[in-house]
Amino acid sequence: MKRCAIYTRKSTEDGLEQDFNSLHAQREACEAYIKSQRHEGWKLVQTAFDDGGYSGGTMDRPALKELLAAIDRREIDIIIVYKVDRLTRSLADFSKIIENLDKHDVSFVSVTQAFNTTSSMGRLTLNVLLSFAQFEREVTAERIRDKIAASKKKGMWMGGNLPLGYDVADRKLVINEKEADTVRQLFVLYVKLGTVRLLKAEADRLGIVTKQNIRKDGSVTGGKPFLRGNLYRLLSNPLYIGMIPHKGETYPGQHDAIIDQGTWDQVQQIMSGNRRERSSPINVKAPFLLTGLVFDEAGEPLYQAQASKKGKRYRYYISKQLALDPKSESNGWRLSAQTLEATVIRPVKELLQNQQRLMDLLQLANPAPSLLQTLKLKADELAGKLIEENTGHQQAILQALIHRVGLYADAITIDLSRKALARLLTMEENIASNEHDNIIPLNLAITLQRKGVEAKLIIVGHSDQHREPDPDLCQLIAKARFWFDQLASGEVKSVKEIADREKVFDTEITRVLPLAFLAPAIIEDILNGRQPETLNVKSLKRISPLPTDWNEQQTRLGFHQ
Repeated sequence: MKRCAIYTRKSTEDGLEQDFNSLHAQREACEAYIKSQRHEGWKLVQTAFDDGGYSGGTMDRPALKELLAAIDRREIDIIIVYKVDRLTRSLADFSKIIENLDKHDVSFVSVTQAFNTTSSMGRLTLNVLLSFAQFEREVTAERIRDKIAASKKKGMWMGGNLPLGYDVADRKLVINEKEADTVRQLFVLYVKLGTVRLLKAEADRLGIVTKQNIRKDGSVTGGKPFLRGNLYRLLSNPLYIGMIPHKGETYPGQHDAIIDQGTWDQVQQIMSGNRRERSSPINVKAPFLLTGLVFDEAGEPLYQAQASKKGKRYRYYISKQLALDPKSESNGWRLSAQTLEATVIRPVKELLQNQQRLMDLLQLANPAPSLLQTLKLKADELAGKLIEENTGHQQAILQALIHRVGLYADAITIDLSRKALARLLTMEENIASNEHDNIIPLNLAITLQRKGVEAKLIIVGHSDQHREPDPDLCQLIAKARFWFDQLASGEVKSVKEIADREKVFDTEITRVLPLAFLAPAIIEDILNGRQPETLNVKSLKRISPLPTDWNEQQTRLGFHQ
């Protein structure tokens, strides 16, 4: 005996109140099909799996969940549907369902399309039909979006959360006079107070709350004190001047305005000024990655300093005497923070990428293959975080790992904590105990050059000609050339296609692609390890826009021409 379950679905609730609706029609056809297979031992189970008013583009359907649960309990042998798109319109969801059915030896049959998944031809036909079903759903979604866009351009209200000050009647916005007075009061108060922070405090004092809405199920939302985000959205909502917003554009609406144009312009001007002030580089304090870790020849700590020039923020590590008297003629240390941090990160990253050296430094006792695999995975993860753009990750790793950075006239010493390294690599329980050998020294030979009247010091490595190429930089350039070649040849159609394949955001692809046009001399230097010490994956990806002139590229990236 083969136990058969019928699944039916209808996208909308329209017509479900009728005595004989679409769900009944689907079930009747499926039952007739089961009866025709009685000689094969097919028998209908009594449980009805019907989803009325649910889209096929989602798996969040009560009857479908019950059906899948019954399959997991091995209560069903065959699923019967009227058409395949009744089960799902998503190819990805269908793959998951079929995988689950295969695991439980459950077959799938479509009545009107005459196939089942017990044969390879049935599977092929099913995938083709489902692809068309998904295509139909996407086309329908595009039509709906186009209709919404066209309606909004005509000034029509197309639904959504009702803003304070309006009600809806006959699908049109109408002014709620009591709430409209509150909206006008908030706009006037903002002009008077000048900031959203002060406006919120005053709104709370006056007992002003958000719009209260009653849902179809009787539950109530809103009616609570305003948050700052609520106030920002209210003050920048063009509905209040009689406009309908859509994708960054506004169109004359079919509803009446609550706020006059003069008040609106005044509020937007104040908000725009506040945003510029908050986003100004002068007000941004970039994080220092080596806070409290850098010392000079005398053992004195270096201090942090920032300066702004033409809207750009510069960071430095400076000696105590320069911190106390910036105009001092002392030959104390004044190092670019970006330069020093990049110089320190490089040998730490190289250590993490050298598994044999890590094993020697940690003195791992009888490492098993699984332990070595864990070591490599964790080390690669830490090395990756050191070169990504998340300064929080970089700072956390360096602060945990580095015991001390010493600056000398001809060298930089980087003392790492062996215990901290083992802890970050989850090897703490596997390293040999050695209380007197907790420091791992990394020494870099350097020369120092004065630059300009401010006596800035530039770190230049002695061994540029013999330095190993940076594998991360080489890989980044290779990616840029490979992705560009694919786009140019038509092998891929768009940046989005590459982003989906690589599982990254579109912006990551557009940031890397211009590197396909780096000057040949720059690429040759990078491939031979002759790039400046400060050039890494992070800094290379930040060159935007990349100059088209090759000489200008070399200047921007710090290459000696």
